[in-house]
Amino acid sequence: MPDAKQGLATATASVQPGQGRLSHAPANHPMVRQAKIGVLLANLGTPDNYDYWSMRRYLNEFLSDKRVVDYSSWLWQPLLQLIILTKRPFSSGANYKLIWNHELNESPLLTITKAQTQKVADGLKARHGDDIMVDFCMRYGNPSTESKVRAMVEAGCEKILFFPLYPHYAGATSATANDQFFRALMKEKRQPAARTVAEYFDHPLYIEALAQSVEQAYAGLEAKPDMLVASYHGMPQRYLMEGDPYHCQCAKTSRLLRERLGWDKGSIDTTFQSVFGPEEWLKPYTVEHVAELAKQGKKNIAIMAPAFSADCIETLEEINGEIREAFEHAGGETFTYIPCLNDQDAHISALMAVIDENLSGWLR
Repeated sequence: MPDAKQGLATATASVQPGQGRLSHAPANHPMVRQAKIGVLLANLGTPDNYDYWSMRRYLNEFLSDKRVVDYSSWLWQPLLQLIILTKRPFSSGANYKLIWNHELNESPLLTITKAQTQKVADGLKARHGDDIMVDFCMRYGNPSTESKVRAMVEAGCEKILFFPLYPHYAGATSATANDQFFRALMKEKRQPAARTVAEYFDHPLYIEALAQSVEQAYAGLEAKPDMLVASYHGMPQRYLMEGDPYHCQCAKTSRLLRERLGWDKGSIDTTFQSVFGPEEWLKPYTVEHVAELAKQGKKNIAIMAPAFSADCIETLEEINGEIREAFEHAGGETFTYIPCLNDQDAHISALMAVIDENLSGWLR
């Protein structure tokens, strides 16, 4: 009797493009698909809607993640379930309602991620044909990482490149996205080969895309702002002391951006937003810093959010709402928000360059 494993390997090698039954396989043999490479883009997540229960489900998943809040469960969960998730869904839902894409009934983050994915898919197809399948998932909410990994495996992806869309590494972003990807792989009977994309905060094309966004924004202004503020998502100061490289990577992005723009030292301020909880977070806090700039006489500022690959609640509502109001309340006059890179062509070029570098050795 011929060796079964050898026979299956030979049969698989002879499969033609598309899906079909192997010519010499028994009638009950499962269908076989053409082998593909999957590229799975991942972002933070989004609630399904801004009503109370949609927000509660989303916030519960997000704030129960040990990578996000690493307090002991016995201490944190009663506080989360009995107090925070009783009140916060109302305020968060109201904020989401302000920025919601009502035409498509989805969050801006979801709309933008779809557009990014389509452009990346079109670009990779032009370069590599139909050998690559491109899709996206969310760490929290829908579409889930598990569902998209399952879909890729079912489509014949024997290799998957997982790409967290975070330019800077942080345990609460990149690492938890990777964790979820690995958990999804644990449920697959036939596990694909897998790679994860590392942070790309200093990639030349990423820096170039940031610089172009600044230049384009400034070209439309009557006067150059007194200061450009690069506002990054914050994290507890303790995480930096425990070895998370996020703070240093943010500082380097600001420096590389300034050098690319040809500006003098001190022309870009690095700040941190979205402070949560009683701990001290990375400083300076954006909301306090912009108010201080106004008091110092810098009445005309621009602000951007390099750590976000797509505009979301933290940029469209927090920066353009709370942080803008703090600046104006302190006497500031002109507040220019420079949108995230979103699906701008320069950004897509940077993402595709990172993808191609990470597909090295996988492509024919």
